[in-house]
Amino acid sequence: MRLARLFRLAAAAAALFAAAGAQAQTYDLANELAVDAANRSEGVLCAEKDNVYVPLSSRSVRAFRIQAVHPAYIGSVGVDRWAPDWTSCDMSNDPSFGAQARRVTFWETPEFWLTGYTFPSFWRPGAVPFRVGERVETGLHVVQLWMRHRERAEEILVVYPPDGYWRARPLPFADMRWTAYGSSFLVGPVEVQGRPIVALKEIAFDPETKSFKLSFERGGAATLKLTSVDQDRLVLDVTLDGPTPEGLPFAALRSMYATEFNSDVAKVAWREKNGAQWRESGVMDFPGAAVTELWAGRTLPSRHNTSAPDMVFSRFTSAP
Repeated sequence: MRLARLFRLAAAAAALFAAAGAQAQTYDLANELAVDAANRSEGVLCAEKDNVYVPLSSRSVRAFRIQAVHPAYIGSVGVDRWAPDWTSCDMSNDPSFGAQARRVTFWETPEFWLTGYTFPSFWRPGAVPFRVGERVETGLHVVQLWMRHRERAEEILVVYPPDGYWRARPLPFADMRWTAYGSSFLVGPVEVQGRPIVALKEIAFDPETKSFKLSFERGGAATLKLTSVDQDRLVLDVTLDGPTPEGLPFAALRSMYATEFNSDVAKVAWREKNGAQWRESGVMDFPGAAVTELWAGRTLPSRHNTSAPDMVFSRFTSAP
């Protein structure tokens, strides 16, 4: 039985890697677009508040790639840290909407499965329908995609339907048993309602292609596909069905920075169209730029979510 499971896992991985290879072959570097990356981050003392906000804007983009990549120092992590740090935090004024806690399983195979949760409370009402085939559930606060790896369950991707936030992480590096989540990202018309959000009308998941179809309250739609995942990176390919309504950003990075030693992202690096080299800066000092690729992460271990991945946004094109 164990050998059979290993064969199934190998087949699933091969299918994902083949898809990734096909994407790589069709990507034309000469036709990549530059998109406007702004810096709307604000300094805070609380390490549990997402104060880093880098929206990406373009009327021409119809496809792009998001990657969660283990940080360069991952091999040196001896003691991981992921516990929250509520020092200097005051969440007493945060909105809260109560709900009946529950758990649902939408779909499962020996290698992958999809589950959803409703929490006892959340900062926005859980009113977004989530569809898998004929089954529709409303009121979920988070939906998790899991993968079996080395005979255990690994949560690799999550989405929060009430506010449109996503988190991703690769499979654990080398012999590590677990790695942390860190930065979040948004896909779709990004607007500010107390904090940056994407207002979703519906999410539908296709188990065959491992794709999420997103319909937006502002109009328009997008597809987010899991292209590959391994012990180095997780790759998502996104296609948009048209320009973002009302000229809103089509995606954004959300993260946390208090100090370089207490952060989920501390630095950014970016490429410009026909640029001769990468440019780099601290995340809070990022001046904004027209970028063809944007990396956001850490080069030194942090006390906060030490093993959390870097995030990379790239392959911006005008055609899916």
